[in-house]
Amino acid sequence: MTGATDRPDRPDPLDDDLGWMLGIVFRGYVRAAEHALADFPAGPRGYQVLTAAVNGPARNQGTIAEELGIDRTVLTYLIDDLERPGFVARRADPADRRSRLVDVTDAGRAAWQQRRRALRQVESHLLGALTPAESATLRALLQRVACSTQAIDPLRDLCEVVAQVQPESSPTEPPAGGRKAGRRRGAD
Repeated sequence: MTGATDRPDRPDPLDDDLGWMLGIVFRGYVRAAEHALADFPAGPRGYQVLTAAVNGPARNQGTIAEELGIDRTVLTYLIDDLERPGFVARRADPADRRSRLVDVTDAGRAAWQQRRRALRQVESHLLGALTPAESATLRALLQRVACSTQAIDPLRDLCEVVAQVQPESSPTEPPAGGRKAGRRRGAD
């Protein structure tokens, strides 16, 4: 693919589109991560849950679901998948008998370390166009953006930002977020 630097007289409109850039990098990462975690219980999502268990004190399933943005019911199945090979164990929460805490086991910690090394290789390959200093800077910036994004209410805060930069709708156009002409209720 050619980019703006290859054609200084005619830059591609996508060259500065954040969504396009993030999409390309994300899809490349997902393909490589799925390959690296193909035989891991529940694949990349299972690895993500195990990472949450490894990197913190034991937490209840609801807290982990919220942190990872995973539906609680789906998380239950993911934890089941990690519990079978003995990577995690559930135990009663002493502060709330109705709640279960998720603990990482020694086997889970070892499996996580092995897969973490494999994913670091994937990341190094993906960021191969950058110097080590640039890679570290990109990681630090992405971490800051990710933490900031996770802290906001995307349905409210991001929509307010978009509304500030969009021109006002003309009287013939439906309001932002309204139904589009020709769409039936329930057609989504």
